[in-house]
Amino acid sequence: MASNFKKGNLASTAQRKRMNPKPELTEEQKQEIREAFDLFDADGTGTIDVKELKVAMRALGFEPKKEEIKRMINEIDKEGTGKMNFSDFLTVMTQKMSEKDTKEEILKAFKLFDDDKTGKISFKNLKRVAKELGENLTDEELQEMIDEARLSGSRL
Repeated sequence: MASNFKKGNLASTAQRKRMNPKPELTEEQKQEIREAFDLFDADGTGTIDVKELKVAMRALGFEPKKEEIKRMINEIDKEGTGKMNFSDFLTVMTQKMSEKDTKEEILKAFKLFDDDKTGKISFKNLKRVAKELGENLTDEELQEMIDEARLSGSRL
């Protein structure tokens, strides 16, 4: 019964997004990305310098690390032109926004569990959420879930 609880009701939007091969953005998000791209495409060629990727991402609210930027540039600029078109930039930013949404969803779900704000999900927290979801789980099943999370490396 515990596994049904985990798979059924705890399957989050984040998990479904990971299964969806191409994340979708709203028109507003696409417009923001277009505006950031156009800001750095000063000469109107339809490309930006890959060196400006970090600054363009910062303009959209991201703080990419050097290694991450290098990896992205290597994936995008396979020919070594030093340029990136809007399609490539949109692909990169769609992925980044999807990751950001996923992280935010996970944090939001965690906060729902951690109502006593300890930074951990306790047995009591898990029991409360199971009850709120209408799940009829025994204390043993709940403890099993906590034990399984601990075994998998979580700090639950």
